[in-house]
Amino acid sequence: MTASTSLPRQAAPPRPARRPPEDPRHKARRRALTLLIIVLLIGVPAGYLVISANQSRDSGKDKEDKYSATGLTAGWPSKVQRRLYQVNIPRPADRIASYETNNWKTSRLYVQFRTNPAGLDTFLQSMGERRDELKKGDIAVSARDRKVSGWTFGGSGSWYGLTHTQKNPAPTQDVVVNMSDPNFPMVYVVSRTVP
Repeated sequence: MTASTSLPRQAAPPRPARRPPEDPRHKARRRALTLLIIVLLIGVPAGYLVISANQSRDSGKDKEDKYSATGLTAGWPSKVQRRLYQVNIPRPADRIASYETNNWKTSRLYVQFRTNPAGLDTFLQSMGERRDELKKGDIAVSARDRKVSGWTFGGSGSWYGLTHTQKNPAPTQDVVVNMSDPNFPMVYVVSRTVP
C-alpha cells in the first residue's frame, strides 16, 4: 500500500454550539442558589454540632454538680433511690434532704425528713417495724455515717432508734427519730446495700 491509498480522512469533531452570553440576573440567581446550597450543606450541620455540644456540656456540669455534692441536699431522693434503698418517705413530710454515696463495697442513702405521728407509723410499717420497737437513747446511725451526713444527735432531743437488718442484697436501715416534739418527729435514716 502506498500513501495514496491510505485510509480515508476522518472528519474533525463538531464544535459545540456556543452559548449565548449569560444574562446578569440569571448569573446572580445561580450564584445565590449555589451560596444557599453551600450554607445549607455546611452551616446547618455545624450549627447542630454547636448546639449539641453546648447542651452536652451543660448536662455534664449539672451531673458534676449533683455528684460532687458533699453532704445532704434539700429535696426528695429520686424514685429509683427510694425504691432501691427501700426508704418510703411518708406524706405529709417536710424538711426533706438526702445524700447518696457509692463505692465498690457499699452504697448508702442518707435521708432526713419531718412528719407527723401517723407518718412515722407509716414509715416504720413500710420497713416491717413498729413504733414500740424504737429504743430510747439508741443512736443507731454510726459515728462514720454521722460524720458523712453532718448529723449530730446530742443536746436537746428525745432520741429513739432501731436498726432494720435484712439479708443482702436487700438494704439495711439505721433509723434515729427525734421525738422532742411528738407532734412532728424528725426522722434520720441511713440505708445501706452491698452490691
